[in-house]
Amino acid sequence: AASDVYKRQPINFNEVVGQDMITKTLEKAIENNQLAQSLLFCGPRGVGKTTCARILAKKINKFDSSNSNNHSYNIFELDAASNNSVEDIRKINEQVRIPPQLGTHKVYIIDEVHMLTVQAFNALLKTLEEPPQHVKFILATTDVHKVPQTIISRCQRFDFLPLSNSTICDRLKFIADSDNHSIDVKSLSLIAGNSEGSLR
Repeated sequence: AASDVYKRQPINFNEVVGQDMITKTLEKAIENNQLAQSLLFCGPRGVGKTTCARILAKKINKFDSSNSNNHSYNIFELDAASNNSVEDIRKINEQVRIPPQLGTHKVYIIDEVHMLTVQAFNALLKTLEEPPQHVKFILATTDVHKVPQTIISRCQRFDFLPLSNSTICDRLKFIADSDNHSIDVKSLSLIAGNSEGSLR
């Protein structure tokens, strides 16, 4: 069920599996106040890009990750697969000028950013070139080759790798054990082998 999938989504970086180098780098950047204003998360589906973007968005303002109410005014998500027009980006460009109501930053997560139109990319570029200090952008894509170089050059890039079969097996076993289900090793290996590196 969708609710079961949602409850399994990590709410902290230490729950994210298979992307330790990225999560540690992001945590250190936050601790040292060295996080770039625009970040680009690249990689195949189901490897943690959007999950990490949501966790990072909460950590930027030091919000409690278990509380879904205390960050709603600061975090904005746009799925570029269905909202890819220049008007969609112009709305964001207008919103970024307004300082956050809570915390120190407004965070914009644009998923599947490669789906934006050429005009939308041009509109986004204007804001990425001179973003207000109170704004952070996290762009996620499964096809970085379709993202213009002008956008990529203004972002700190993180490449998420497909998860190994052993990582997927370990996570599936953990989930099964926590729900008091038993599953044999052969079945775990079969599921992991057919997942193509995705945990989704």
